[in-house]
Amino acid sequence: MSNLKLGVEVTGAHDLMPKDGQGSCSSFVELHFDGQKFRTTTKDKDLSPVWNEKFYFNITDPSRLPNLTLAACVYHYNKTTGSKVFLGKVHLTATSFVPYADAAVLHYPLEKKAVFSRVKGELGLKVFVTDDPSIKSSSPLPDLEPVTNTDQHTVQDQTPSFTSSILNVFSRKKNDSRHTFHTVAKPNEEKQHQSSSSAAAKPSSNYMTHEMKSGMPPPSKFVYAGSSSPFDYALKETSPYLGGGQVVGGRVIRGNMRPSTYDLVEPMRYLFVRVVRARDLPSKDVTGGLDPYVEVKIGNFKGRTKHYEKTQDPEWNQVFAFSRENLQSNVLEVVVKDKDMLLDKNVGTVRFDLHDIPTRVPPDSPLAPEWYRFEKGDKKKGELMLAVWFGTQADEAFPDAWHSDALSVDGSSPFAYAQIRSKVYQSPRLWYVRVKVIEAQDLLVENSRIPDTYVKVQLGNQILKTRPVQSSTKTPRWDQELMFVAAEPFEEPLLLSIEDRVGPNKDETIGNVVIHLTKVERRADDRPIRTRWYDLEKSMSSAMDSEEGKKKEKDKFHSRIHMCVCLDGGYHVFDESTYYSSDLRPSLKQLWKKPMGVLELGIISVDGLHPIKTREGRGTSDTYCVAKYGHKWIRTRTICDSLSPKYNEQYTWEVFDPATVLTVGVFDNGQLNSSDSNRDLKIGKVRIRISTLESGRVYTHSYPLLMLHPSGVKKMGEVHLAIRFSCYSTLDMMHAYFKPHLPKMHYKRPLNIMEQEKLRHQAVSVVAARLSRAEPPLRKEVVEYMSDTDSHLWSMRRSKANFYRLMTVFSGMLSAAKWLGEVSTWRNPVTTVLVHILFLMLVCFPELILPTVFLYMFVIGMWNWRFRPRYPPHMNTRLSYADAVTPDELDEEFDPFPSTKSPDVVRFRYDRLRSVAGRIQTVVGDIATQGERFQALVSWRDPRATTMFMVFCFVAAIVLYVTPFQVPILLTGFYLMRHPKLRNKTPAAPVNFFRRLPALTDSML
Repeated sequence: MSNLKLGVEVTGAHDLMPKDGQGSCSSFVELHFDGQKFRTTTKDKDLSPVWNEKFYFNITDPSRLPNLTLAACVYHYNKTTGSKVFLGKVHLTATSFVPYADAAVLHYPLEKKAVFSRVKGELGLKVFVTDDPSIKSSSPLPDLEPVTNTDQHTVQDQTPSFTSSILNVFSRKKNDSRHTFHTVAKPNEEKQHQSSSSAAAKPSSNYMTHEMKSGMPPPSKFVYAGSSSPFDYALKETSPYLGGGQVVGGRVIRGNMRPSTYDLVEPMRYLFVRVVRARDLPSKDVTGGLDPYVEVKIGNFKGRTKHYEKTQDPEWNQVFAFSRENLQSNVLEVVVKDKDMLLDKNVGTVRFDLHDIPTRVPPDSPLAPEWYRFEKGDKKKGELMLAVWFGTQADEAFPDAWHSDALSVDGSSPFAYAQIRSKVYQSPRLWYVRVKVIEAQDLLVENSRIPDTYVKVQLGNQILKTRPVQSSTKTPRWDQELMFVAAEPFEEPLLLSIEDRVGPNKDETIGNVVIHLTKVERRADDRPIRTRWYDLEKSMSSAMDSEEGKKKEKDKFHSRIHMCVCLDGGYHVFDESTYYSSDLRPSLKQLWKKPMGVLELGIISVDGLHPIKTREGRGTSDTYCVAKYGHKWIRTRTICDSLSPKYNEQYTWEVFDPATVLTVGVFDNGQLNSSDSNRDLKIGKVRIRISTLESGRVYTHSYPLLMLHPSGVKKMGEVHLAIRFSCYSTLDMMHAYFKPHLPKMHYKRPLNIMEQEKLRHQAVSVVAARLSRAEPPLRKEVVEYMSDTDSHLWSMRRSKANFYRLMTVFSGMLSAAKWLGEVSTWRNPVTTVLVHILFLMLVCFPELILPTVFLYMFVIGMWNWRFRPRYPPHMNTRLSYADAVTPDELDEEFDPFPSTKSPDVVRFRYDRLRSVAGRIQTVVGDIATQGERFQALVSWRDPRATTMFMVFCFVAAIVLYVTPFQVPILLTGFYLMRHPKLRNKTPAAPVNFFRRLPALTDSML
């Protein structure tokens, strides 16, 4: 019998429709779920009733949970007739059924029962799933009337694995989730803080997953896409042979092999050796002990397990993967050795002929290991449990295997095993913590002076202070809000202290408060949160004990502080630049929408790398790739000692918004052969916007890895990627373009730009700290580079690039103005005459203006469709102004903050910056001057000019009243396009009049 229950807390309703004829109603709520019905009490004469009642439904069959809905119907109870009148309803699907820790009170607008129903108001509900066995199902109240039509709906777009994702949240046993690269991530394999909403029905597009024929050559055809960048920096379209066949122009030409789900990368054959354990090993030491380990050898490649001390029945359970194309022998040797100070001794050997090793193709079950007895001389003793098979990177043992790419040829393995494995990371769910410090009461201050107090609030490494306030009544009032960023799970409490400024650089602590964020209320909108008084403790340790309930009541008198603390779940916490965010969902899971598609990425290889380090007198590199989209980060395995590494790893993400960006970066692993203090060096990155991808098409391109160095832009290599975006519903995708870009709270209660940028840097620090605690860690410099934390820093190059971007945007308008100038000067008389005719037609028939404009835009769009880009955009050196930047500007851009240059260099750059700012200042002043001249027309600063303008306006009003509006428009147009013989060299009279108007520049110092 399952203990799973659905809890529903009915908090209240707001602004209901009056139904009793006296401007009020007596309302109650009926809840329907899985054939069960509960009813709240009736609130008489209240249009905004408050219930705060909880109900628990039994979930008889958890597997049916994705197909169940919760219906909450609001009724008015008519006491005279004993009937109920419908006031509105709310339908919730399985996406709203979240664990209790993620639940929050949401106010749902009431829906109509029929098209002509009159319904208004909102209903507040808190819906959650719990498996607490101590909670019993609610007892239903007696019915008032037979149940009315509740319009139960079934949810057709939920996958059965939704139930598993709910049950996993309450599972107390931690299962080792095994990561597979070749399938779309299943919800029951996701981590607990991912969305509980499951994917809609998968698109019916055929992925053409057939393997290529053996012996097919690697991609050799390159089609160079046009670009304004230099040819070497251009994007290259490729036609590789992948697991589904050859990709040509975005289409997959199938092969004749059996289908494979690993279809966006090249199939790579591996020899897998799983060393499980040994038993009854003979002792080799004088003391009778044995320190065994296993050495797996094929040709010149060797892999070693860890060794155990003083045991004859060791257990390793370790997997080795040897690339088949690098095998140099037909015999595999598995040797058990005894570790010794001087010379390791052989205990026994097991040999395999490669021709006798079986091949495993997923989804076959894993190959069962077997016991193998080895011989040593004439005596037979000891057995080794092994499993040996041929497979590809689609094998589930591939991510955890020790690859031959990381093994040295001489047999030793100096590289840190934990630093080379491929992993998937989940960045923590971030929340905004809003702390409003209102006032304090009865502060205990020594001496009789007036305290100068402020509140210091700390959350982890984030410290903010309120403004200092002096109060003679010892009851200071601040009324100031502070914002922080917190990450789930909430490990660090909120620390508050009231400080008294007793002298210069000398503060004394008056009291402390500790608040655990797990006890803080969460909200999904901008509704007010209940404030609370907190007792102040003399020391931080006392405040800790008081928060944990350990401190006994000693003093009856306490100083207090009045605050409001809440977790704002209606915002999206930015941890990357707003221009290329990969996720726009709010913090609260109940506000997440269903995914609208799947993004699949195949990281094939990196070619033409520049040497990053030297080893044994030659240049080499130990590279890995990192991709980020949404909360999911992936890291490929590190391929050591190679300038052309091949990864062939495939990953998937769910897409919730098309206006998001996938980022792929390449790094050199600096943690091998050296201490952990070395940094992972950046090689380059690529950004791909999802909205630029066609649904169902496979994009295979080599992207240049461009890095800006103090000496200029440099191509570090090329990363070969295969990308496919599959959309569930085209209509849903198009509908998403008309929805708000950000959650509603960003518009209801927006954050200013400075505050949002500050919170973004705090969020990046929190994410980097969490991901650096994983194994292998995703280092801080990697997270910061992928999140573009330095995009706000000043750069002369970026300023020029943005200026030229702005000029490009206005180039069309400038060209149109130039063309109109040529028309008005009769440079081409035929064109000018045609424009006169068109102008006359549009003025005489104004109803043709808008159709003509939209038809022109349609024709321009269809003309440009022939030249539409067939490849995703990439890093453009000309657009970035990286090909024309001067060495001094680059040196300034790479100068850290604060500057480390000599005073003379800093003075020169400061003077240059002042000259640039002076030009900008002049332009801004000129724009302000023109605006002030417009204001001077009616401000009477120049009485004569304003008098003439008033007379002109009065006469113009009379003339235009008696004249058809086409006449002045025709006269104005013909005047502007008059023949050059009718023009004068001097400016026109209106221009002269406007330039003589006064501005406020006379009053400036």
